[in-house]
Amino acid sequence: MDQPTISDYGFLSDCRSGALVGRDGSIDWWCPDRFDSAAVFGRLLDPGAGHWRLAPVGVDRPGQRVERTYRPDTLVLRTVHHTAQGSVAVTDALAAELGARGHQLGQNSPAVLLRHVEGISGRVRLASDFVPRPEHGLLTPYLHDRPDGGVLAVAGATMLELTSDTLSLHAGQDGVYTEFEVAAGETVGFAAAFGTAYGVAPARLDPSDMLAETVRAWEAYRETHRYEGCYPDLVRHSAVVLTGLTYARSGAVAAALTTSLPEQLGGERNYDYRYAWLRDFSMTLRALWVAACPSEASRLFTWAARSIGRVGADPVPVLFGLTGERDISEHAAEHLRGYADSRPVRFGNDAWRQRQLDVPGEVVAAVWRLHHLLGDPLDYEVREMVCGLTEQVADTWRLPDRGMWETRDVDRHYLSSKVLCWVALDRAVVLAPRLGERADPQRWAAIRDEIRATVLREGWNERVGAYTGAFGSDELDASVLFLPVVGFLPATDSRMRATIDAVERVLGAGGGLVRRWATDPAGFLLCSFLLVECLVLAGERERAGALFERAAGYANDVGLFSEQIDPYTGAQLGNTPQALSHIGLINAAWRLTEPTTD
Repeated sequence: MDQPTISDYGFLSDCRSGALVGRDGSIDWWCPDRFDSAAVFGRLLDPGAGHWRLAPVGVDRPGQRVERTYRPDTLVLRTVHHTAQGSVAVTDALAAELGARGHQLGQNSPAVLLRHVEGISGRVRLASDFVPRPEHGLLTPYLHDRPDGGVLAVAGATMLELTSDTLSLHAGQDGVYTEFEVAAGETVGFAAAFGTAYGVAPARLDPSDMLAETVRAWEAYRETHRYEGCYPDLVRHSAVVLTGLTYARSGAVAAALTTSLPEQLGGERNYDYRYAWLRDFSMTLRALWVAACPSEASRLFTWAARSIGRVGADPVPVLFGLTGERDISEHAAEHLRGYADSRPVRFGNDAWRQRQLDVPGEVVAAVWRLHHLLGDPLDYEVREMVCGLTEQVADTWRLPDRGMWETRDVDRHYLSSKVLCWVALDRAVVLAPRLGERADPQRWAAIRDEIRATVLREGWNERVGAYTGAFGSDELDASVLFLPVVGFLPATDSRMRATIDAVERVLGAGGGLVRRWATDPAGFLLCSFLLVECLVLAGERERAGALFERAAGYANDVGLFSEQIDPYTGAQLGNTPQALSHIGLINAAWRLTEPTTD
């Protein structure tokens, strides 16, 4: 088959896991148990790793047209196929729990894929090819016809049951293949329910009824959230995407739905992003606060505090599993070809082993942002965490680390890491009156000021005329755009302004894109939105708005961003949908709304 582009995929979520469905009607990614579990449909990463295609027969014929849209404020996707014989709509969703409303969304999702076919005009013949391959394609299930017309697929610990409210289905040797016709006004529903051979049986749900119930659950959820600022439609949709990437049972936000979608086609920088990063923590909380509501931000904070546990001498990992797992060791799946033959395919992420000095700053900044919601006095565990992290920064800030881009070569003295160490101490000094006897604000303030002086002295490169990515380096790095965003330096400071100009001039890739470094093969969307924030803070609101609109224009037809954009083709690259890209959009839009915020 021809590999769909990354932007061809729409995103479904039940706030337990997610699925990707292509414009061709094929669901090519679904890890039903939770975001970071094994896929039963994995054709995204290998042609033989499973899929479920539901589309008109001969959907690739010339003259056929596809239109897609989400139901407003939901992740329920409607795809309309226009063919020579007529038009038909397929609505796809991951089912919500019956009766779930508000913040109950995702707490007990039944792990059921719903697909609803509706004839619009003419008479259209469709094919459903249901080809599950559990354990990321390692298993081919046994298929059994059920007395009620459904089919049960069993392999290893995985059970899937495919049912229809209209059709009688029959097991084939390696899949369930069905053809049928719909005329205008006719409907056919399907449900694929996940269960385990030694635990929970697949749920039995009526596809049409549960689709309507799922729409109501999403609409009720979003009705409790308000955003009043610039670009409200874009912000609301990005907030829905962030909600869809949230593992509701813990509150953790997955960095992306997928693993190993490449930063460069055919390249090796293919990583597993189905976990939650502390580095993104403060930015994520800010975005949730702006576009969602305090409940999401508070739940995410509670997850982080529990995941970190009591702080000792060892560095706090930059990422955790969705329920706080610390050891998420990485391995390569040799049996998978990879997206567009980009290998290796990785499961797990060894970045958890790296020293990342910026992590405490993100967490302490989050406490500072939410301190008025956390009670007075602060909870004992919160006080211990903040004091422990701050003391760790005070003891280790002089060490090199791997930096926010998680390089896999050598440790360096990255500017952004030092600045986040400054943030940790700066915010801890403000919080000190609420931290109890362990707080040492005078010592913390002295070290904070030492870090600031060191960064200003060692980070500036006279030859380059800018603050560079690491001490002693001549290489520009877009991570220095964080300096004004976190309040380390005003954007109007002469050296900071020169740095912003240099980043835009040297790392700008055209069309509103910004690379992370000069040899980065693609534009990194977060960097574009950080530049928007910097321009607003520098007083160039109009130019910032124009840059925002160019960057926002890289979303696909249903408003989704991956991690990066090819500057030559405009194609999306990297894991998708990417939380950090949507977080960047929300925060930049809010900065355009309130230029003096933060």
